Amino acid sequence: MGNPLQLGLVSYNKGAYITIEGKNADQFYIIRSGSVRIEKDLELPEEDDDTVLRPGDFFGVVSTMSNHAHIDTAVALEDVTLITVRPDQYSLLIERNTPVAMKIINGFSRQVRLLDQALTRLTFKSSVEADERHLFQVGEYYARQNQFNQAFYAYYKYCVSNPSGSNVEVAKQRMAKIRPYAKTANLKPNTESFIRQYPKDTMLFAEGESGPELYIIQKGSIRITKIVNDNEVLLALLKSGDIFGEMALLENKPRSASAIANEDSVLMAVNRANFKGMVVEQPKVISRLTSSLAERIWNLNRQLRNTMIEDPVGRLYDSLVLELEKERMDLTARISHTFGFGPDDLVNMVGLAKDTGRAALSTLLEGKDLTVVDNKLYSADISQIKKSAEYYKKMEIRRESRRERSR
Repeated sequence: MGNPLQLGLVSYNKGAYITIEGKNADQFYIIRSGSVRIEKDLELPEEDDDTVLRPGDFFGVVSTMSNHAHIDTAVALEDVTLITVRPDQYSLLIERNTPVAMKIINGFSRQVRLLDQALTRLTFKSSVEADERHLFQVGEYYARQNQFNQAFYAYYKYCVSNPSGSNVEVAKQRMAKIRPYAKTANLKPNTESFIRQYPKDTMLFAEGESGPELYIIQKGSIRITKIVNDNEVLLALLKSGDIFGEMALLENKPRSASAIANEDSVLMAVNRANFKGMVVEQPKVISRLTSSLAERIWNLNRQLRNTMIEDPVGRLYDSLVLELEKERMDLTARISHTFGFGPDDLVNMVGLAKDTGRAALSTLLEGKDLTVVDNKLYSADISQIKKSAEYYKKMEIRRESRRERSR
């Protein structure tokens, strides 16, 4: 017999606030009886209009499992009874109640996809749904940049998935031309092997490609990128222990972004059949996946709030703060930090137009908060980054207040 799963039970009266946006989270809730309304400052058309939760539904998981403050507010619509789950109880919950865990994971995966679509629409003014035909365009972009590893991979996957596609012959000609200069890995991976090795700058998968596997980084780091408006946008830099690629596995949808080895990397690949076994046999891995998805949802919400900032310089500062928050750094500490990206990456990350981005970047670098070292942004004192971001937010609040008074 294993350890008993002893979950908490709490009750709230009608109208009570159960969680409050911005407050710290230390447990999540599963509704046993009654109903709860979820309220958010940031409303998106991509998300469900129905914000009323009922018995069997859960809330507060994102903030609890990512160890961040709540991203929404929960209010009891009637007297409610709730089951409480602490993060350290989650692995045992998976063992004892697999359907609940899968409901959470599948719900998270869908939420990530919807938030990613919203971010693409708001940040990059684009709503292109990547599919296998898009692989040719990915190949074309990387070929123009003389990044032949990525170009060859995208062309190859295009030809495999679209053997009668209109650009197959062109893709084959391009592949023959760049083959001597291209380094690739696992073009035809051995699906019986869990461990994959990827040399630096080789592609794991391309946006638009079908994906039957998720990956756990054992060693090295991986760049997650997206081609938007003929620019490569750095979405994330993942490190050892991180999990990615789960949306394609769980939802059977094309990859929404590309994954490229940032350095020589070793990964564990998990396919659909193995994943079902892991849910039962390796609850700690599934708990880690839940935390990873929760972190991504929290980050996407944070990035979406960045799109609401009007001042371009303020958006750049806020994006830097977000990157420091991802690293769990103490923003009050006077310590140095080298970001994993350069100035142009930062502009692309927040989706600023080239002219606007250049002007904002010039203002950013004129100050003493940041310098560029080896094409990477460097801060000698991260507390100043936080202070500058807060300054621009205060200026924006004042502008909004003046506009309200003038109406």
